[in-house]
Amino acid sequence: MQFNRKYISALSLALAFGLSSCDKDFEEVNMNPNSPETVSSSLLLPNVIRSTTNEIAGNAWGTGNVVMQQTAKIQFTNEDRYNWGPSGSPYSTFYNSLRDLNNVIQISGNANEQNYVAVAKIIRANLFSYMSDAYGEIPYLEAIQAKDGINYPKFDSQEEIYNGILKELEEANSLIGTTSEQVAGDILFNGDLTRWKKYANSLRLRILMRISDREDPSAAMQAILSNPSQTPIFSSSADEAALQYLLDVPNQHPLYTTRSGSFDEYRLSEKMEGVLKDLNDPRLFAYAQPTTASGKGVIGSVDDYQGVPNGLADEEALAYSPSGDPSKGGSNYISRVGLLWSCSACTSLASPTGYQAVLMSYAELQFILAEARERGYITVGTAADYYKNGIEASFSYYKARYTAINLPQIAEKLTIDDSYFAQAKVAYTGTSEEKLAKIGTQKWLALFFNGMEAWYDWRRTDYPKITPGPAAYINSVPVRFMYPSSVQSLNGDSYKAAIARQGADDITTKVWWDVK
Repeated sequence: MQFNRKYISALSLALAFGLSSCDKDFEEVNMNPNSPETVSSSLLLPNVIRSTTNEIAGNAWGTGNVVMQQTAKIQFTNEDRYNWGPSGSPYSTFYNSLRDLNNVIQISGNANEQNYVAVAKIIRANLFSYMSDAYGEIPYLEAIQAKDGINYPKFDSQEEIYNGILKELEEANSLIGTTSEQVAGDILFNGDLTRWKKYANSLRLRILMRISDREDPSAAMQAILSNPSQTPIFSSSADEAALQYLLDVPNQHPLYTTRSGSFDEYRLSEKMEGVLKDLNDPRLFAYAQPTTASGKGVIGSVDDYQGVPNGLADEEALAYSPSGDPSKGGSNYISRVGLLWSCSACTSLASPTGYQAVLMSYAELQFILAEARERGYITVGTAADYYKNGIEASFSYYKARYTAINLPQIAEKLTIDDSYFAQAKVAYTGTSEEKLAKIGTQKWLALFFNGMEAWYDWRRTDYPKITPGPAAYINSVPVRFMYPSSVQSLNGDSYKAAIARQGADDITTKVWWDVK
């Protein structure tokens, strides 16, 4: 069979033209309109805030409360006995979120939306600070730059990291309000830029205090406090950084849907019980529930709240008897964690919205200022007033939270008067060291469920005194996290260089700012 040559030529031209046309529009044809290559900052921001804040809340529950002996474990007690291995939390979640924050900064920077840039910088600074407090040296200057060919970022010294964070927070404070866009997707402050400024500057004070044994914070702290119109800080509990959870998933508080068995592993610690009772402190009714054996419901008498020592072996913890009577031992005789945090499977009184994930509270800030004034870092205000403000703020916060979830029996207990402050162990009297100890103890009480801030602060101050339990694997309280195993396998050279400077990758190796 023979083909007509004219026909073949025409067909070839048609095919060539068709293929050329397809190639010309190939990229447009193959773009998925339901999967955009660039996402707006308003869409990136909610998940960044939610995922990182939930991670911090999870750290509080699983590690922070336990290592600071605010709670204790009665089952699977390895965390309570310091049998800690390499930790991927918060490392992995935070670095994943940092990619999105960098995208927010790039996208909004190109669009001259400086409010978004500032918000992203504040969140980023807090994440780097939180990680460095946990691990020590981490990738900072070269972090999240794989697109630029940096696949093995170096670890930076904590001195570089904290100085960089402080600079970034100062920049963020200056950027806010320089453009007019509304910050949509802000599930933390609902677009309130003044609160973001206050958060940035309050964080600066926290970080300056964190490194105060290495670098004198006086000038920087005084500069922030002397110019409240330009560098405002939290002025009441209404300003504090606390993520409000909502009724529906994915915005319920994380413990609300946990199994009752998992919730019940964690109980009131004997240490927390002892301090609260010693101070006649009604936050006992907020932080814990009456024991099941007491037969009380929402609230009981002081003796109906019992803790368990930290650091017991599994069998001893589960069978522990506060009275010493073996027939009155076990979980029914030990208080659960307070109703504010309870799971829905645990009680009909649980609320999906009661617990807020606190990133930084007004109470914490007041204790920072009290210490700064007592140590002579600042000249504004009096240490006694800041100290009292911090205690009152902690009480009023929990009073408001229990009122919000319709538990007035607990809320009405959380009112203090002068008799509380008149107690010798509370009154702001004594030597400077005694006053600092009181600040530290009250700050520890107020930092219950505030991420791992109580642990970070304790490592700097050693207030209050924390003693390892009888079955602890080591004879001292851990002072850092071990790096995730993935760091060793994927960025081995940088990891080795970091531990050569910092010290062994152990939970007993102090970080740079911890010199006590």
